[in-house]
Amino acid sequence: MRIFVFVRHAESVANVAHVLNSDPSRPAALTSRGRRQARRLGAQIANLEIDLAFSSRFQRTRETAQIALRGRDVPLLAEPGLDEIRAGVFDGTPIAAYWAWKEQHTANEPLPEGESLDEAVRRYVDSLQRLLARTEASTLIVGHELALRYIATAAAGPARARSSDVAVAHAVPFLFDEKAVRRAVACLDALTLQAPDQSADAA
Repeated sequence: MRIFVFVRHAESVANVAHVLNSDPSRPAALTSRGRRQARRLGAQIANLEIDLAFSSRFQRTRETAQIALRGRDVPLLAEPGLDEIRAGVFDGTPIAAYWAWKEQHTANEPLPEGESLDEAVRRYVDSLQRLLARTEASTLIVGHELALRYIATAAAGPARARSSDVAVAHAVPFLFDEKAVRRAVACLDALTLQAPDQSADAA
């Protein structure tokens, strides 16, 4: 049975500052607490065979994976499809400004100079399909809260695909079998074809 371990990155300096960091070229390292969280993640998955790891292109996801896998011979690859939502003019600003804008707009409306939530979800679907096309038995994926929330809720079925009630803490593993990931792909794929709807998320 194939296993996929999805994890939100550990706490970063952007989280502490409550600033939106949506550009992978702008570094946002882990805090000292975040590094401890990543080490704890490593202890939690120490007895799980990991064949391959992916992170988004952001420093905080890559650093989380590197710390969690320290001492293990596991290849770590970048998966751009799991990047944070492209927030355009809101990148580098207080995240409250992004939340306020989002409350007044639908999921198919792009952020100014950025992308829409539906466009981000489409990226997640494409990324999951690439993961499913591989053959590794156990894969670690370190990404962001928005992506993991969508994936976790969609894996539970269509009724919850846009739900925002899944708590996604820093550096806490979510385990999925292949069937659950395929279910998430199907639900998210259908979600982007539906009529515009308000959607909740966090960075």
